Amino acid sequence: MAGVAVLALLATLALQCGQGQEVLVGREVVESSARRFVEEAEKELMNQCTRTMQAAWNYQTDLTTHHRTLLVNEQDTFKRMQEESRQEAGRWRSVDYLFTDSDLKDRLDKMSVIGLPELPSPSMTSYRRVLSDMTHIYTSASVCSRYRPSRCSLTPHSGLNELMSTSRDPEELSQLWESWRDRTKTIRHSYRAFVVLANRAVQGFNFRHKGDMNYVEYGAGDLMEQLQEAWEQLQPLYLQLHAYVRRKLREEYGSQLVTERGPLPAHLLGNIWGQEWPLAYLLPRPDLPPLDVTPEMVRQGMTPRAIFEIADDFFVSLGLERAPPSFWRTSLLQEPEDRSVVCSASTWDFCDGKDFRVKQCTKVTQDDFVSAHHEMAHLQYFRQYRHLPYLYRKGANPGFHEAIGLAVGLSVATPRHFRRMGLIRAGEEPGYLSQINTLMHLALRQLPFMPFARVMDLWREGVFNGTTHEKDWNCAWWDLRVSVQGIKPPDVRTEKDFDPGAKYQIAADSSYTRYFVAFVLQFQIYKSLCMAAGEYDPKDKRKSLHECDFYLSPAAGNILRSVMKLGASKPWEEVVEVLTEGRETGLNATAMREYYKPLEEWLTRDNLRHGEYVGWRPDGEYCLYKKPLRYSRCSVG
Repeated sequence: MAGVAVLALLATLALQCGQGQEVLVGREVVESSARRFVEEAEKELMNQCTRTMQAAWNYQTDLTTHHRTLLVNEQDTFKRMQEESRQEAGRWRSVDYLFTDSDLKDRLDKMSVIGLPELPSPSMTSYRRVLSDMTHIYTSASVCSRYRPSRCSLTPHSGLNELMSTSRDPEELSQLWESWRDRTKTIRHSYRAFVVLANRAVQGFNFRHKGDMNYVEYGAGDLMEQLQEAWEQLQPLYLQLHAYVRRKLREEYGSQLVTERGPLPAHLLGNIWGQEWPLAYLLPRPDLPPLDVTPEMVRQGMTPRAIFEIADDFFVSLGLERAPPSFWRTSLLQEPEDRSVVCSASTWDFCDGKDFRVKQCTKVTQDDFVSAHHEMAHLQYFRQYRHLPYLYRKGANPGFHEAIGLAVGLSVATPRHFRRMGLIRAGEEPGYLSQINTLMHLALRQLPFMPFARVMDLWREGVFNGTTHEKDWNCAWWDLRVSVQGIKPPDVRTEKDFDPGAKYQIAADSSYTRYFVAFVLQFQIYKSLCMAAGEYDPKDKRKSLHECDFYLSPAAGNILRSVMKLGASKPWEEVVEVLTEGRETGLNATAMREYYKPLEEWLTRDNLRHGEYVGWRPDGEYCLYKKPLRYSRCSVG
């Protein structure tokens, strides 16, 4: 990197002086040199980011071996440049007490933790091999259908969760649940080495353990306390939902399988992990399906391009920028017929402040209508902070980007917005029970995720900091799942199992905190924009938050713009303060409670009417260090 040797020398000279001693190099010279290093490093990182993003785009929009090879090469170059910049930034941070420019200090701080700290060879080779081993075990695992033994390619994203949500055979569900964990439990052997190597990797960067580094992008605040407080704010709503679902499961499967006051059996919840409960019979009125404007979209002849143009108009109605002509030329908005592509929806920032694209294999459906608005929200965020230095061109924290997209999705999925778009007629809006059904449909997918995400975070924190010993890993997992989420396994588990490894984010060491943060923030963002638009007033009982649509509101757009343009240039709590006009300075789940208030009131009445116990008590053993002996009845010949 240009000038590194000279700059390193200056830093060394300054460092040799020590704080409080005579400085051989003037403070202004050292600070100027550090600033030049940051600006040159940012420019080089930005250019390599552009090359890497282009290679990634080429590969994901044309899945060939050649494109994959080019992508791997660019990624390796990018990682190497990040490591060089990180090391050099670390040297400059050792003398940043000489600097008066707080922005320079902040950029050096961000650069010093960019990417994952590298372990010196051969440790890094071992780390990568262990991580690769764990992800390989997970991604190569599959299970067989109980009643169709020839169907042995079931995975969570290919048939398994679909079967978990449609089968009503408890034996089949138990077999699928346990089989998936049998296929992934060998991850435990690699996880032992992974914890040692990961902790060693971060200790050289002054983190106590890997758990500390998982939160570095959120700054030095009290994130752990905020996460716990947000969950405690949601608990009363979750407890009502839990009690209601337990009754419905008991009606379906009987009180021997689902006890009156116990945790919910994990295998009966419609999802292999129990992080969402997508069971149609749990709706208060299964005969009233959630609103779906797909048929009307098809009748009107909408196309993928037209859907994105409507999404673009949504942001223009807020007074924000229209997508540039280059966006329409370069984006991929529907699946091509002449090549294989990665179809998952994503928005791309090519790091040059000009090139922004969306990749989505759009279908003419209500879901993709909402998804298009979500992706265009990311596009707006990219464009609003494109003027900032490279290191600030990202969301205020790792959950902010997703939260804004989700908040926009809440607005455009309302009956009010669909009526404004001409997709439903006046008088066709759903009635009270249909609204409760729609809220329940969303709640069954969102609310169970919140305690599940807490379990993931708390378990990993205990493992990395050593308070959860290896001999207790699996039982500690179930202690958390029972106490936090109120869910139990279908059979007694032991330390021969490794049920955390049944989740990809454990095997791949991928954060779940960002999703919890995004789910909470989306409602804070939504509420603030709705209040600015005059669509919601907490004191006005005539206006419910879940009915708000902030379309056509420049006032809402002004708030959104003021948040987006900050990128990561300010601590994220300050961005929340801007968002809420000073009302809040961190995570606050009360907006989520307000959104679901009609559902919570309905659940409370329904549970009281049925005399349902709210909460749960242990109703057996869930995990043992030694599996109890199983006695079988034998016949004597």
